[in-house]
Amino acid sequence: MPELAEVVDGFQMPLAEAMRTQRAVRRLKLDPVDDETVLELLRLAVRAPTGSNAQGWEFLVVRDPDVKHQLARLNRQAWSLYRRMARSRARGDISQARILAAVQWQADHFEDAPVIVVACLKGRSYPMNMGRAAYYGSIFPAVQKPAPRGAGPRARGRTHHAPALVPGPRPAHADAPKNVTPCAVIPLGWPMGGGYGPTTRRPVEEVTHLDRYGNRVFLGLDGHAGDA
Repeated sequence: MPELAEVVDGFQMPLAEAMRTQRAVRRLKLDPVDDETVLELLRLAVRAPTGSNAQGWEFLVVRDPDVKHQLARLNRQAWSLYRRMARSRARGDISQARILAAVQWQADHFEDAPVIVVACLKGRSYPMNMGRAAYYGSIFPAVQKPAPRGAGPRARGRTHHAPALVPGPRPAHADAPKNVTPCAVIPLGWPMGGGYGPTTRRPVEEVTHLDRYGNRVFLGLDGHAGDA
C-alpha cells in the first residue's frame, strides 16, 4: 500500500492546479491508509481557520469494521430518503444520473472505506440561521482539508446524514460526550483510477453580480450583454 513517504511530494502541488482538478471522488480502493498519512492529513486540517480561533474540533478516526458498519447503515438510511428527490430532479439528465450512480456506489460500499473520519465540534449549534452558519463554519474549512488533492488519499465529506448523529438519542458508536457534535463523515481512501482531472463548471460571469443581485455586468466582458 502507499505510505506517507511515497505521496508526500503531492503536498507540493500548486494550489491553483489542485483546485482546478479536484473532484468529488466516491469510489475508493480497499487498500489500507497508514496512520501517519491520516495524521498528516489531520495536521493540515487543524491549520484551517475557525471562529474566534476556538479550535473546538475533534476527529474520530474509525477503523473498526463494526463501527464503520453502523455509520454505513445511518448513511444508507439518509441516502434512501434523499435519493427519491434526487432521482426526480435528475430524470432525463445523463450527467446527474452518473452522479447518482456514483453516490449509490458509495452508499453500497461505505463501510469498505479503509478509514472513516467523523469530524466533530465541541458545543451545540445555535437555533438561528446566522448562529448555525457561524457554528458549522468552524469545522467545514477543516473538513475540506483531510483529503487534499495532491496527497493521494481522497474522499468526499458526507454531511447529509449528520442530523442522525446529533441531539436526540446518542448512538453508542459515536461514543462522544453530549457537548461534542458530530458534523461530517469523511470516507478516506485511495481513489480508483485516479479520479482527478478538469472539472466542468458554469462560467463565473454567469454567477457573479455587482452591487445588487441580477446585475451581471461581468457577462459583458466576454462579448455578452450585461444585465445592467
